Amino acid sequence: MNIQALINNKVSQALEAAGAPAGSPAAVRQSAKAQFGDYQANGVMGVAKKLGMNPREFAQKVIDCLELDGIAEKVEIAGPGFINIFLDKAWLAARGEEALASDRLAVNTDEAQTIVVDYSAPNVAKEMHVGHLRSTIIGDAVVRTLEFLGHNVIRANHLGDWGTQFGMLIANMERKEKEGSDVSMNISDLEGFYRESKVLYDEDEEFGVTARNFVVRLQSGDEYCLEKWRQLVAITLKQNQRNYDRLSVSLTDANVMGESMYNDMLAPVVADLKQKGLAVESDGATVVFLDEYKNKDGDPMGVIIQKRDGGYLYTTTDIACAKYRYEQLHADRVLYFIDSRQHQHLMMAWSIVRKAGYVPEEVSLEHHAFGMMLGKDGRPFKTRAGGTVRLADLLDEAEERANKLIEEKNPELSAEEKAKIATTVAMAAVKYSDLSKHRTTDYIFDWDNMLAFEGNTAPYMQYAYTRVASIFKRANIELKDLTCPIVINDEKEQVLLSKLLQFEEAVQSVAREGQPHLMCTYLFELAGLFSSFYEACPILNAEEAVKQSRLKLALLTANTIKKGLDLLGIETLERM
Repeated sequence: MNIQALINNKVSQALEAAGAPAGSPAAVRQSAKAQFGDYQANGVMGVAKKLGMNPREFAQKVIDCLELDGIAEKVEIAGPGFINIFLDKAWLAARGEEALASDRLAVNTDEAQTIVVDYSAPNVAKEMHVGHLRSTIIGDAVVRTLEFLGHNVIRANHLGDWGTQFGMLIANMERKEKEGSDVSMNISDLEGFYRESKVLYDEDEEFGVTARNFVVRLQSGDEYCLEKWRQLVAITLKQNQRNYDRLSVSLTDANVMGESMYNDMLAPVVADLKQKGLAVESDGATVVFLDEYKNKDGDPMGVIIQKRDGGYLYTTTDIACAKYRYEQLHADRVLYFIDSRQHQHLMMAWSIVRKAGYVPEEVSLEHHAFGMMLGKDGRPFKTRAGGTVRLADLLDEAEERANKLIEEKNPELSAEEKAKIATTVAMAAVKYSDLSKHRTTDYIFDWDNMLAFEGNTAPYMQYAYTRVASIFKRANIELKDLTCPIVINDEKEQVLLSKLLQFEEAVQSVAREGQPHLMCTYLFELAGLFSSFYEACPILNAEEAVKQSRLKLALLTANTIKKGLDLLGIETLERM
């Protein structure tokens, strides 16, 4: 249940009844401190100002019209006209029972939309590196959350599987064949092959001409080129899937929608933009000039959509891609998890998309940008030798470090159990350390902090879950045997239960804003409130009715942490 939405609705009705214009924002927020109640309505002052009324007097009029019988225990005016709302204990307890009885924790589903989420997007013939990590795990957490809310989510892994680089790769493959030498189809060897091909392309003029010819042949559907291209794609997908599986990321080969997919759309798009008068010839190239973007001379910036040699650009593909997602996939909303450096490029492509009428305004195109992953020195995260860190190597190191940690903390566990815990903790640590940071900021990659059992980390949250779940297990009782209701006798119980019932609000905020850190913050605060409750309120040696009520709160806490971590793509452990 979304309590914030319920109260917001009630306050909005009261505002209107008190004389506010229809649609005036109630601005209901969770209260920052318990003394201000559970929720605070902040919209009164803005409306009072428009009406020329004293804000406190208008706030009283709103309260007189506010129908919160049985929901709020107390409603009061604070400061210049804030309305503080204290929820009724019996009402909270009844909502807690509903959440406990539901495998969805009583979270409502939304009216279903078709939402396309573009994330991960590695390149063919290259191994995934740390630069792909943020897009992959942030996108996947948001996808899981949207699906939980009942949306039809289409995962789109926009694979870099087209363009000039394939000309040079195929040309080098042909060169090797003529020499009688094999090209290793191991992905780690392909990296070296890619670099070798690039050097040849840059330094050997004849090779460069051959490579460009191969690009044209590939784009025209030449079977020899397509066969080589398919080989390169297949090897890459196999390696990528290993990384996805290790990270419990929900992408599969079925979600690949590579750049090649839009190849047949590019010429018609260019022709259509010309016909609409949006694209013009300029120095032999086809260009769209955008008034809303100016160059340093103050003239409209030109966006090239077809080069003078007939080749297309990323912008052309991104225009076709947005068009396809609306026309063929029937998207109501499209989310792109792409790093912040691509922002202007995307905005320009979408500006053309809107001008051409390919995607109507009511379909939301959203760039959910993210910052860079930095080393402790504040520079882009690299190997000691200064190279790009391969994702597989990073995950291997995470497992090695987690193994040492588990060995120190639990030497008595069986080897099999240690390995299972270490793998689960390692993958969770890599993911959570990223997901818990605000998406748009650069973040410092720090092994020590990532694997710490204190603070807002994966090991802390996983341990919090096992600790809470173990209380219920120690009681040696099942949910069906808890026949006494939840009753709030202590302030710590009320604060914990209020937080538990804000789970749906956290879920909705992640879905709306594409910000998984909001769920991490919620879960970390919830774990802290449970600790305070556990210290202040004895459970197992309390009298029976109180014991059962508190066991229900413990179970609801465990279920909520588990579900929240699951939506982030993070596994929990029953024992740590």
